[in-house]
Amino acid sequence: MTRSGRWTLVVVAAVAVLVAALVFELGNDPAGGGDPPSAQAARAHRDADTPAALAGPRQRADLAPCPAGGQNPGPTELRGIVVECAGDGATVDVARALAGRPVVLNLWAYWCAPCATELPAMAEYQRRVGNDVDVVTVHQDENETAALLRLPELGVRLPTLQDGQRRIAAALGVPNVMPATVVLRADGSVAKVLPQAFTTADEIATAVNSAL
Repeated sequence: MTRSGRWTLVVVAAVAVLVAALVFELGNDPAGGGDPPSAQAARAHRDADTPAALAGPRQRADLAPCPAGGQNPGPTELRGIVVECAGDGATVDVARALAGRPVVLNLWAYWCAPCATELPAMAEYQRRVGNDVDVVTVHQDENETAALLRLPELGVRLPTLQDGQRRIAAALGVPNVMPATVVLRADGSVAKVLPQAFTTADEIATAVNSAL
């Protein structure tokens, strides 16, 4: 092969490397090719869970209203997070909603077996403490319809936030397990994260009293 031929091969190889590198960078740049896979996969609820489709399940679930909150801006970690109230579809400013009195925040999903045992215990705990503490559940799966069907099966009417993206858990540093419970003080600060399952209202009461 002549010297000019060898140089031609070198130039072609160099150009090929540069093109491959450019394609790789574009493929890994969200601005160059849409959202990253994690953003595409994280959805608050399914496309099928339209207001019309949810109307019947919501009526049957008959959940307690989600807390509305007031002027207190709430915990810094949760500011800016807005989710849907599963009971009526209203938007909820999470930080403001959870400020003002102690809150037991219970994170669950409709397919979670330990959650099915824990949720009725949470409901019983709420009946015992009355207005002293708010128990709010957070459904962490995009299938909102399944959550609304599951709660009446369990006899649970607790206020429920729909958070298929698990933004609340991420903001509060909750381990990726379910069920998990977060105890919040009246000022919205985190008193304790409890990545464990409870089976009775007595167990919940002991853990909350210890945290507060």
